[in-house]
Amino acid sequence: MPFSDLGLSEKVLNAVEAAGYTEPTPIQAEAIPHVLARRDVLGIAQTGTGKTAAFTLPMLTLLENGRARARMPRTLILEPTRELAAQVVENFDRYGTNHKLNVALIIGGVSFADQDAKLMRGTDVLIATPGRLLDHFERGKLLLTGVELLVIDEADRMLDMGFIPDIERIAKMVPFTRQTLFFSATMPPEIERLADMFLHNPQRVEVARPASTATTITQRLVATGSEGHAKRERLRDLIRGEAELKNGIIFCNRKRDVALLQKSLVSHGFDAAALHGDMDQRARTTALDAFRNGETALLVASDVAARGLDIPAVSHVFNFDVPHHPEDYVHRIGRTGRAGRTGTAYTLVAPEDARSLGAIEALIGQPIPWLDGDLSTVAESSGETGTRHRGRSGEGRRGSRSKGAGKVAEAAERPKARGGRGGSAAPRSESRPAPEPRRDERVRDERRSRNEAEGDTPIGLGSHVPAFLLRPVLAKKEK
Repeated sequence: MPFSDLGLSEKVLNAVEAAGYTEPTPIQAEAIPHVLARRDVLGIAQTGTGKTAAFTLPMLTLLENGRARARMPRTLILEPTRELAAQVVENFDRYGTNHKLNVALIIGGVSFADQDAKLMRGTDVLIATPGRLLDHFERGKLLLTGVELLVIDEADRMLDMGFIPDIERIAKMVPFTRQTLFFSATMPPEIERLADMFLHNPQRVEVARPASTATTITQRLVATGSEGHAKRERLRDLIRGEAELKNGIIFCNRKRDVALLQKSLVSHGFDAAALHGDMDQRARTTALDAFRNGETALLVASDVAARGLDIPAVSHVFNFDVPHHPEDYVHRIGRTGRAGRTGTAYTLVAPEDARSLGAIEALIGQPIPWLDGDLSTVAESSGETGTRHRGRSGEGRRGSRSKGAGKVAEAAERPKARGGRGGSAAPRSESRPAPEPRRDERVRDERRSRNEAEGDTPIGLGSHVPAFLLRPVLAKKEK
């Protein structure tokens, strides 16, 4: 089915043709007619199947008539991350070349003044993250009473990761008669019940089983130890052993592990950049652009890069940590194998990750093959190594305790040092001078020595009287 059969306008069709696309993806073919018919849509499809264009293209057609007003956007698109919001702007720039529409990006980490100026000029399309959107609304710089179409992208993430109160507030700010679109790669039953709060008689568009992974991705599990240095070494061996690796994204569960792993890779000669939520917006944009342009081969990231980012040519994905939420696994490995390309995804699994791994395999409905042995081999080798280490370290600790006890006994029996000091304290090494006391300690010692020299015993405030107690008191005149 060509794009011309979906009911899109001539301006949109010309832009799509100029972008090099001839046939819509399944999610686009089924969702676009319902969006143009002004129906609520609940769209579920694998990541990398073109969900962004499924609401961008019909939105451009619907916005050809009408004009934006100051501080009153006509359409609102909510995104969970800044990077995904910026990517949606790129879609409007690509497909809206024949339209004279004002598109505003409202995200954190950017000046309020610049965003206020865009809102005052009037916006046809407002793309925002929930937190910054509410900041503008509370400052009186934004009105949502003119919103005709509300899009909640990556719906499961928006609702499941703490955005529920913000989404509920925003839903009350927009008109009740709005059109609402939900798009996501995963839609667990509990999240779907929450989505029913915002959708009115929606048309469900499901082109693939929820939480299914693309068949173009080769998935492998890699058994590793629990220690950080062992996991980092195993990851480096994987990267070196991949002859077809062009670039790759390495996912960590924690932000601090992202920074630590990126520095470790750089120190071992790898070209790697970091991307996580604690970085400022300029650094995040720079790191992502360098990876997209091929200037950086490896991107170490948190789950901020797991949702919806369209980087078509990613050859490999490495899960340095098994994700806590099984849905995140689908999104992470979905960064590779996009648009019909092949990709490879490795997941490093430690013994304590067995439960999370079981939840992932239950979600995707298939077991993931192991590479070079499963966790039993790691458990056996780590058990033997741990026994040897415990034996040596136990003897070492016992030996160190006995040697230490002997040294203490020798120090107790040793005659006192010159100068009459007690011999219980070991003599200080000449190569390590004693640290200088802090200022408050010096002041206290000087005051104590001064009192002892004067033969006074401090009573109350001692020799120091606060200045406010020394001020003369003026007696009131009697009338």
